[in-house]
Amino acid sequence: MTSEPEKDPAAGPAVHALRELLELLRSGAAVEQFTRPAAQARTAGAGPAEQALVEEATRVALDVRRTLDQHRRREAELTALFDTAGDLAALRDLDAVLRAIVHRARMLLGTDVTYLTLNDPVAGDTFMRVTDGSVSAAFQQLRLGMGEGLGGLVAQTARPYASADYRADDRFRHTPAIDHGVREEGLRGILGVPLRVGTRVIGVLYAADRAVRDFAPDAVALLSSLADHAAVAIDSARLLEETRAALVELGAATETARAQSEAMRLAAETHDRLTRLVLRGGEVGDVAREVAALLGGALAVHDADGAELARVPADPQSPSAREPAGPPPPRGLAASRADGQAVCVDGLWVCAVLAGPEPLGSLTLAGRADLTDSERRLFERAGLVTALLLLLRRSIAHAEDRVRGELLGDLLAPEQPGSARDTGSRLLRARKLGVDLTRPHALVVMDCDPGLRSRLATETARRAHTRNGLAGVHQGRVVLLAPTGTPGVLARALAAELGQAVGGPVTAGCAGPAAGPAELPGAYAEAVRCLEALHALGHTGCGAGLGDLGFLGLLLGDGADVGAYVDRVLGPVLEYDAQRGTELVRTLEAYFAQGTSLTRTKDALHVHVNTVVQRLDRIGRILGADWNGPAGALEIQLALRVLRVTGTRPVAPDARGSTVLR
Repeated sequence: MTSEPEKDPAAGPAVHALRELLELLRSGAAVEQFTRPAAQARTAGAGPAEQALVEEATRVALDVRRTLDQHRRREAELTALFDTAGDLAALRDLDAVLRAIVHRARMLLGTDVTYLTLNDPVAGDTFMRVTDGSVSAAFQQLRLGMGEGLGGLVAQTARPYASADYRADDRFRHTPAIDHGVREEGLRGILGVPLRVGTRVIGVLYAADRAVRDFAPDAVALLSSLADHAAVAIDSARLLEETRAALVELGAATETARAQSEAMRLAAETHDRLTRLVLRGGEVGDVAREVAALLGGALAVHDADGAELARVPADPQSPSAREPAGPPPPRGLAASRADGQAVCVDGLWVCAVLAGPEPLGSLTLAGRADLTDSERRLFERAGLVTALLLLLRRSIAHAEDRVRGELLGDLLAPEQPGSARDTGSRLLRARKLGVDLTRPHALVVMDCDPGLRSRLATETARRAHTRNGLAGVHQGRVVLLAPTGTPGVLARALAAELGQAVGGPVTAGCAGPAAGPAELPGAYAEAVRCLEALHALGHTGCGAGLGDLGFLGLLLGDGADVGAYVDRVLGPVLEYDAQRGTELVRTLEAYFAQGTSLTRTKDALHVHVNTVVQRLDRIGRILGADWNGPAGALEIQLALRVLRVTGTRPVAPDARGSTVLR
């Protein structure tokens, strides 16, 4: 209540009324109180003139108060707009700015509820974004189709609309969902203004009362101003988000460019290192060491047949040191061949080494479960360099094999009548290939199934390199010339090794050792006869020389060494007699001469039958349990005949422990 002004006894009722009106204006009293001074003046006996003066002063005071109210309201509106502009200038959280705008609209317009919807261009409707004063969950989740309800019409036409009582207003297209939400919220009077960015409407800002209300133009203008600020906030936030996204993309692009630059640098450095290595004449093992060092793992290189060409263990200080690289997993190798790229299978990286569609081998990397894209490309580049080296090595090997084959053909060709064999040039050509023909050499002739012959020639050439010999195909047969003094041992070893390598039986006939190029044509002919004899005897898949064929070797050999044959068959018995002065050889002669009869043998030797039995037991321990079988008996009898015919007699053992026959 406004305090009563002090009464001046000398002043009349009109003066007192005017003073009270001024006090009411000063204190900002309610409108209802401005009628009191005029009533008091009438009660105090003011005349008609004074009464008219007081009433006119009352009207003026009310106009002044309305003007002051308008200024205060305008000041509050401007303050709210300035505060909103400040929020926009310090935009950090779009939702917080929109909530502040909606709340200020509610306070300034004095409505029960304010809310803001945004258009969804994908769904073709507008949805509730922010509310203030709302209590209905259904209302807060409303979506309005374009043209539906008051808000849908505002969003569609970009014009403000107001309804004093929306429920009864038939200017708008009502829908069950919208009407249900409005009724649940209890709204009657609703004002909606568009949110515009340029000419584009992005949403609607609303002010609503739960009572019937007419919205004055000032309310529409104020809400439109706040809507403009909200639109600016939304558009600024969008631009800020796009800027942030662009910065993120730019950062990602920069990082990608940096990674690609680093990958290109590493690739260029790797390319230079591997190129220099190849130009220096490096081998597959050198490439493996370089790549293993670059990738920090254990590396193994295998050829197309699975044979290991190089192996590089991991750095002992690295975690992969206990993970050696082995042969590639079959499914990993198949996948790499199909894709032409490195693949990871069971923790091993596998890269097929290819020359076009032809498989040349593989690289296997252990100890690196993950490889970056640049490291994987480096691994694949190593596969290309390895393929180049393998092709180069194969070309060199083919050229060298051709030269070796040509030399072998010249050495085995029989001398033509009237032409002199150029032994010196052949020795020189062989020496350039690392073959010393002045040493004793064995000659091995081999054959196998026709479908495996090419593989046999390749595998034989490999073994010729390791034995410092020559290999090639001569007269349709695979031939190996290698330095050794034991041809039979070499033939048996080659038959076993090559049979396993080519996947089928390999038969090997040998001859020698030959002392010099002049003896090689004859050795070749003898090795061929031995090979044919092995097949005739059913020994396919075996290796032997004529000396290993017993008496057949004597029949097939040219200038066979009968002394060596006797030494092989009877040597241990002759040596035993020579060292101990026994008569085991004489006992054998009598035993077979008497038809293996013990009785007649003891009569022929003039000894007791027990002595004959003891001597035969001794012979069995020396020659083996099957000495008296059909084959053994035949060999012994033939050796005894040769010994008698040639007149050779055992003498003391030589330095090697072998009996020398004369």
